[in-house]
Amino acid sequence: MAIPLQITVDARDPGRLAAFWAVALGYVVQPPRAGYVVRASGEEQYAAIIDPTGIGPRLLFQRVPEPKTLKNRVHLDVNAGHGATDRRGAVRAHVAQLVAAGATVVQEMQEESGWWMVLTDPEGNEFCLQ
Repeated sequence: MAIPLQITVDARDPGRLAAFWAVALGYVVQPPRAGYVVRASGEEQYAAIIDPTGIGPRLLFQRVPEPKTLKNRVHLDVNAGHGATDRRGAVRAHVAQLVAAGATVVQEMQEESGWWMVLTDPEGNEFCLQ
């Protein structure tokens, strides 16, 4: 039996990143658990998103005081073209949706291993769309 996985991401604004990644992955924002307290300043300490089908891992975004400064040591590969007849078209359409949600396109890659696009989320975390 597999061990359940949660992916945790440090964030300056957990709510904003949760909303962005919900769009990126087709997830939904998980309501706060019973007893969750928002800081007096109104800032959320945590925000989470979940796969509405229950298959994918939960992503938790936790507030940290410092900004991102270096390249990610781990990044997500989002397979937006999975099952599409026009994979590149599906990826480009998803890129447009993500740019509208706050992503930045870094570069388009074409190598022997395939084609993909590199983007950053609203806080500068790199990820690939294929």
